[in-house]
Amino acid sequence: MKKWNAEQYLLFKNERTQPAWDLASQINLEQPMSILDIGCGPGNSTAVLAQRYPDANILGIDNSEEMIAAALKKYPHLRFQRLDAGKDLARLGQTFDVIFSNACIQWIPNHERLIKELMSLLRSGGVLAVQVPMIWEEPLHKELKALAASKKWAALMHVEECFHHLRYEEYHDILAENSADFRAWETVYLHRMASHEAILEWYRGTGMLPYLSALPEDRRASFEGDFLCRLKEAYPVQKNGEILFRFPRFFFVAVK
Repeated sequence: MKKWNAEQYLLFKNERTQPAWDLASQINLEQPMSILDIGCGPGNSTAVLAQRYPDANILGIDNSEEMIAAALKKYPHLRFQRLDAGKDLARLGQTFDVIFSNACIQWIPNHERLIKELMSLLRSGGVLAVQVPMIWEEPLHKELKALAASKKWAALMHVEECFHHLRYEEYHDILAENSADFRAWETVYLHRMASHEAILEWYRGTGMLPYLSALPEDRRASFEGDFLCRLKEAYPVQKNGEILFRFPRFFFVAVK
């Protein structure tokens, strides 16, 4: 069972929050009164929504006790609740003007069912705004999976596929069927990283969690060392010593 670490996640707060700003800027509602932030994490995305819509009633939900605790501590003036968005959305017992999700639904299976359920929680004219990381074809994740499947580590790695995403064409069909209108786009963020170690730190807080959790604690440092060697091969150093870290993200905004 993976355990989230809010401090680890926020080592790259600016880079992780920028997509939330970019997504929020595309919500074409002037005064939504009720907003649900799904997968709020340590509250940084909820704070973006509160700044954009200061008069709205905003609720941030997350399935991680650690993340909710960090959000409540950092933003005591905002509302947060622990809730599993993959199973328990009906427990909210209300509808919303905006449902927002920044880098969360990749942890939830069956996006066709999920998107239909999210749309059902919107009021007429409400907006569903979602961002999904699309790192799976990038060297970062491909090298992680290759390492886990290697002869040295395969016997210890019993990791089921825990990342869920569809092809863009599949999202198009689901949104066309379940919304009055929608827009979708991809943005590739080119993050300036100080070192290969920084890239490892980035992924240690998210995509590496299931892999590290599968290992005995005394083997995790060795696995990370092997992964770092692969990162150094996959990501060249720029002239100024920085590493260019490419990170694609998929966005959509749909109107009920």
